[in-house]
Amino acid sequence: MRIDVVASASEIRTEDVIHRSAVVIDVFRTTSTIVTALSQGATCIIPVETVPQAKQLGLDGMFLGGERFCKKIAGFDAGNSPLEYTKELVEGKKGIMTTTSGTRALIKAGKASYIFSAAFLNAKACAQVLLDLELDIALLCAGQQDRLSMEDALCAGLLIEYIQQSSTQPVRLNDLGLVVHQAYLGSEASLRETLKESSEAKRLTKQGREEDVDYCLTKNLFTLVPVMEDQSLIPWKTRRDQ
Repeated sequence: MRIDVVASASEIRTEDVIHRSAVVIDVFRTTSTIVTALSQGATCIIPVETVPQAKQLGLDGMFLGGERFCKKIAGFDAGNSPLEYTKELVEGKKGIMTTTSGTRALIKAGKASYIFSAAFLNAKACAQVLLDLELDIALLCAGQQDRLSMEDALCAGLLIEYIQQSSTQPVRLNDLGLVVHQAYLGSEASLRETLKESSEAKRLTKQGREEDVDYCLTKNLFTLVPVMEDQSLIPWKTRRDQ
């Protein structure tokens, strides 16, 4: 099994994902929010690239979520804080989401055999699904401002660690995969403290979003794994080919 890590949404190419399981990681906060919204009962999340697309697709009975530069978009029901996606807001509803990097990465992964959404919140469950599929893997870090972010890198490293621990076949990594795996192992004992020093965690904390930071750094709170089907993210266990 081969695992390649890609540093940011802007670097994702078709050849990185084709015939592979692709996993988009945007810890602060898109993929954490998607996992949470589906776990709170949303029927699906439709990722789109632009605000006009989101508004055009929005229909009665759906909710709109998203951000630009960490701020909620005017007229939307929620921003990009996972804690806003309560049962009261999302249960039984479809959602549309657009964010600066995370939804762009999901869309750019479109040629993959499978597209998953992962965060610390569901890392172990996602690793198990990837192992079950037995395909080569592309771990796609959304990044910040077209650069690798620490939180996405260390989440990718955690996924690699889970996969290596359980794989029955050799796991080969690209150079960035080797780096993020070693970085995760080196920070495992103080992961939360390390990531609270990241630039994005500091920015969110400065904006009064420290609760988001703490929440997004929680490991394995959920077993739900979002997968893309017909341009919508749904729970893996409810996909049509199950």
